[in-house]
Amino acid sequence: MTTRQVKLEKECELRIEVGPDMPLRLRLLMGTAEIFGTEIAPEIWLTFPPRHKFAVFTWYGATIEMDGITETDYTADETPMISYVNVHAVLEGRRNRAKASPSDSDSSKGPRVIVVGPTDSGKSTLSRMLLSWAAKQGWKPTFVDLDIGQGSITIPGCIAATPIEMPIDPVEGVPVEMPLVYFYGHPSPSINADLYKVLMKELAQILERQFAGNTESRAAGMVINTMGWIEGVGYELLLHAIDTFNATVVLVLGQEKLCSMLKDVLKNKPNVDVVKLQKSGGVVSRNSKARQRSRSSRIREYFYGLANDLSPHSNIANFSDLSVYRIGGGPQAPRSALPIGAEPAADPTRLVLVSSNRDLLHGVLAVSFAKEPDQIISSNVAGFIYVTDIDIQRKIITYLAPSVGDLPGRFLIVGGLTWLEG
Repeated sequence: MTTRQVKLEKECELRIEVGPDMPLRLRLLMGTAEIFGTEIAPEIWLTFPPRHKFAVFTWYGATIEMDGITETDYTADETPMISYVNVHAVLEGRRNRAKASPSDSDSSKGPRVIVVGPTDSGKSTLSRMLLSWAAKQGWKPTFVDLDIGQGSITIPGCIAATPIEMPIDPVEGVPVEMPLVYFYGHPSPSINADLYKVLMKELAQILERQFAGNTESRAAGMVINTMGWIEGVGYELLLHAIDTFNATVVLVLGQEKLCSMLKDVLKNKPNVDVVKLQKSGGVVSRNSKARQRSRSSRIREYFYGLANDLSPHSNIANFSDLSVYRIGGGPQAPRSALPIGAEPAADPTRLVLVSSNRDLLHGVLAVSFAKEPDQIISSNVAGFIYVTDIDIQRKIITYLAPSVGDLPGRFLIVGGLTWLEG
């Protein structure tokens, strides 16, 4: 193990990728520094898990001590942090104006910021910074995560929202005490783009209702993180998200073409600002294998915790106690009912009851709060289970759940999300 100190000059950043096998410990010895917008407390060791990527930034200079092995670590003196903090200052002004406005007026709505850009451009990092800086000023902004490929709030395959009351923990990430989660079930929206739109609308409507009754949340506004698919259908879904969540600020990271397209299409909306920002030089591009590994580790973390400090429970249920549904699929109308030559289209929001068979093995299923099957699409989910065994003869299913006891609902949703525990 190697312990070493790094002295950072003002407005410099130490970019770190933890090695694949061992955690890394890090602490602040002198000065002040932050990780993704959250200040580091002096003299307290932080432990980062293997493969974790992060950056320590200082505004005024700092000395950092590291204990462990890194894949890479280097100091950078060119960062876009000044432009990011300037955005924060503008948003801060808008929040203050919203708070001072009469609660029944349109001007009482705080900024609704949507962060867009290609894959691996630093969208979730910028979202974290803006949320943490706002929380540090005493606001409670709402974080909305539409990136089903990675999942910052809960496991991949979901769209989710949660209030941010404190700067986000540099190691633990986004707090998940009260998230509002909708299960899409796949890592890419291309599988069922219509369902993705429907779930966005459900989430947006609930948030609007919450804001209507809470002036503090309304003035704090929201920060929306999006996926990196920005062409074709991906671009359409971005426009749909801007519209659905009534975004007022669109931050475009490192993509001239996307910025000019959005400026053009939104020019008739005077209350929407499109701002191009430079992406950080510390952003690491990942291949599909690295993304898959990241998805698996997010699912593992859900059941076992970041530091393996959670104990999930293995439970058994009869097939008859549970109803498993898949959303989408199945033709809308028989061929005989269609015009000659027309092909039946799959109904993107059709519920299909799935028989309990070996196909569910290693699947990650969502537990719905729905009381009836027809409420499944409009209901958020309570959590997730992982199917470890299916006994067809005895008609029982063995699954891993985060806690002991009965499931909060009998309706389960299956998508294409699988995980091999290991």
